[in-house]
Amino acid sequence: MPYLLKTEPDKYSFDNLLRDGETVWDGIKNNQALISLRSMKKGEKLVIYHSNVGKAAVGTARVVSNTTDADDPKTPIVRIKAEKRLKREKTLAELRESPLFTDSLLFRQFRLSVVPLTDAQYDWLVHG
Repeated sequence: MPYLLKTEPDKYSFDNLLRDGETVWDGIKNNQALISLRSMKKGEKLVIYHSNVGKAAVGTARVVSNTTDADDPKTPIVRIKAEKRLKREKTLAELRESPLFTDSLLFRQFRLSVVPLTDAQYDWLVHG
């Protein structure tokens, strides 16, 4: 299952991920988002979305590994690897207008930082 990961670009942008190559996706506290993180499997596709500044899907990544914290088994340690910048960013307005996102958690729980995507939503974001 693909996922959309939100990040604040003034704290950690897609450019930072491209520079670093890989990173651990952490700092998540919301229970719903943690459930999604725990569900991630190696190789799953990700879309990186800049929130607050930019408000657009900007690039892709993949899950490299998903383990648990030895000190806190409820906390997933999800390592992701940068792939590529989108040929064309998809803005929040475009997502809002797309019928593909009508029932998405992205708009039902807007503050959610990890959002499961359907394959059709992922393809629209990346190739549409």
